[in-house]
Amino acid sequence: MSDRLSPGDTAPDFTLPDDQGGEVSLSGLRGRKVIVYFYPAAMTPGCTTQACDFSDNINTLHREGYEVLGISPDSPAKLAKFRKKDGLTITLLSDEDRAVMNAYGAFGEKKLYGKTVEGVIRSTVVVDEDGTVSHALYNVKATGHVAKLRRDLGLD
Repeated sequence: MSDRLSPGDTAPDFTLPDDQGGEVSLSGLRGRKVIVYFYPAAMTPGCTTQACDFSDNINTLHREGYEVLGISPDSPAKLAKFRKKDGLTITLLSDEDRAVMNAYGAFGEKKLYGKTVEGVIRSTVVVDEDGTVSHALYNVKATGHVAKLRRDLGLD
């Protein structure tokens, strides 16, 4: 398992393809606060709940200066279907080789239905305007996560 990030760490830079044929780099968002969240698979119940929750809160998060990047190992084509099917308004990025997930400590051993498996660890990392980690949350729950994150960030 890769090392997890902690507040004060420099967030690893990355450039990933999005679901609309472009690319997004963390360094290209310098000067803005960025919520980077990792989820296992598009169009699954928990991941849909979480993505819809972020989409429902995107206007408020933008007003507070936050960008939201959802990262999964799904292909850009699958992410495009996910966006269309659920009317998502957040940026969806594809990390098919899981390199970014590994750099962020969001891939490794986890418990799933009582068994230890290797996979995506549902995680959220908040990066400040200078590229420094301000919050690093691992093994988060899909339901209610955005509300908890808003409280943690002092937005409520």
